[in-house]
Amino acid sequence: MKKEILAKLPYGKSFLFVDELLHVDENGVTGTYTYTENLPFYEGHFKDRPVTPAVILTETMAQIGLVCLGIYLLKDIDQNVSVAMTSNAIDFLKPVYPGEQVTVTSEKVYFRFNKLSCKVKMENAAGEMVCKGSISGMLISKGNE
Repeated sequence: MKKEILAKLPYGKSFLFVDELLHVDENGVTGTYTYTENLPFYEGHFKDRPVTPAVILTETMAQIGLVCLGIYLLKDIDQNVSVAMTSNAIDFLKPVYPGEQVTVTSEKVYFRFNKLSCKVKMENAAGEMVCKGSISGMLISKGNE
């Protein structure tokens, strides 16, 4: 099922922030991503000491923690699912540098009326918390547009 979820992600290679899903079930998901040194945003953020932008960290948590889980939760209902983020509240605790791998863990808070809300956290390879918070979104099947 993990490979099927990855195949259904609606992102192109330049905006895909999921390398691998380690675990997925109806209550949550865990996945990884490595920020390679050649990603284009590092050139300007910041030019003398590149750091992964907070918006990219948030997007990574949303792709793994919300979109992958949403695809899993709707696997028996619809094959074409989109997710629109509706809210997030993230605390950023440590920087993420080029070349670092992160692990995102998401725990479902609720899923009702096609709205999914999750508690998410991101840890670096040393197991240190990078950021944490909550992300919510609406799951939209292509047939409901």
